[in-house]
Amino acid sequence: MNYSANEVMQYVREEDVKFIRMAFCDIYGRQKNISIMPDELGRAFDYGIAIDASSIAGFGDVVHSDLMLHPDPATLSVLPWRPEHGRVVRMFCSVCYPDGRPFESDCRGILAEAEREAERAGYSFAFGAEMEFYLFKLDEHGEPTRIPYDNAGYMDIAPEDKGENVRREICLTLEQMGIKPESSHHEQGPGQNEIDFRYSNPLRAGDDAVTFKAVVGTVAARSGLTADFGPRPLPGHPGNGMHINFSIRSGGGDDVMGSAIAGLIEHIGELSLFLCGTEQSYERLGHFKSPRYISWSHENRSQLIRIPAAQGEYRRAELRSPDPLCNPYLAYALIIRACLDGITRSLPLPPECDRNMLEEESDVARLPASLGEAKKIAGESEFLRSVLPQTVIEAYLG
Repeated sequence: MNYSANEVMQYVREEDVKFIRMAFCDIYGRQKNISIMPDELGRAFDYGIAIDASSIAGFGDVVHSDLMLHPDPATLSVLPWRPEHGRVVRMFCSVCYPDGRPFESDCRGILAEAEREAERAGYSFAFGAEMEFYLFKLDEHGEPTRIPYDNAGYMDIAPEDKGENVRREICLTLEQMGIKPESSHHEQGPGQNEIDFRYSNPLRAGDDAVTFKAVVGTVAARSGLTADFGPRPLPGHPGNGMHINFSIRSGGGDDVMGSAIAGLIEHIGELSLFLCGTEQSYERLGHFKSPRYISWSHENRSQLIRIPAAQGEYRRAELRSPDPLCNPYLAYALIIRACLDGITRSLPLPPECDRNMLEEESDVARLPASLGEAKKIAGESEFLRSVLPQTVIEAYLG
């Protein structure tokens, strides 16, 4: 349900809400929050809540440290794992300067602007993520280990699959928060799991991805486990991917998917720093069905971009290189921008590459092989400078 500010205030009064979490993300997609009491909610809507930006990665320094959080009432959600009496709710926030100007490094705002740009051009995007994670045991001191919760394999069932109950609890919690999981299963790696959720508009999809990671971490902790979204937490075993499914609708009814994919293929090297932003990311690529080459195909899971066998409203493309440590707001914004560039320039779709790209060397262009290479490509990119604030680019270049 999309609440207005007045409806949120009424809900807080009538539903015994005692704490309101004002949520946002740092520049790398890590969720942050500040909690306020119900009496402060009116002030939050009218003026915002101040935070010390100098303590948030990529947000500022001690000289220019004041930023304001403005809650988005449409994102109101109850945190189901908190007490029934004295409820806790959460809203995502936009980040602004004290004078009301949008903060340029607010990645949620960057995605919102990319979505508006697409709408102005006559296109609407939808995104859905397939996110993988490992469940590891804790040691006797409650600290994370690298011991998998089970040794099950792909789509195994109980008793080999010990994560079944954890996934069920995650899915039920997501449903209570208004997020629609589509499916869940055990993945290839020991203790590895995947949950897919239904597509939605870009901003909602970004919020859902951030919420998903928080829910997985919370449910795992309540189960005496730890969840790991790292791209390659276990050497010799499959890494965690965040496959991003996207679809595009044209107001004029044109089929623009080919040019959109062409734009994404042209810019994917420049985008890789933001989709695969850690050293560990490049240990994942090229192994266990993770792509290495810049190519596309129908159904072929060794490709960077796959067009699944789906029709009608479910027709989509799947980008397979990102991993769950990426900032989903930036990832979705950059995909929109690259696709729009391809559409605007009417780029032709390159020939389909229907080979197993995991088992053979190829003359096809490759994704960056290391974080250093990804930084070099991004640092030289005119395209990135045209679609991202320089402060964001510099933060990722380190």
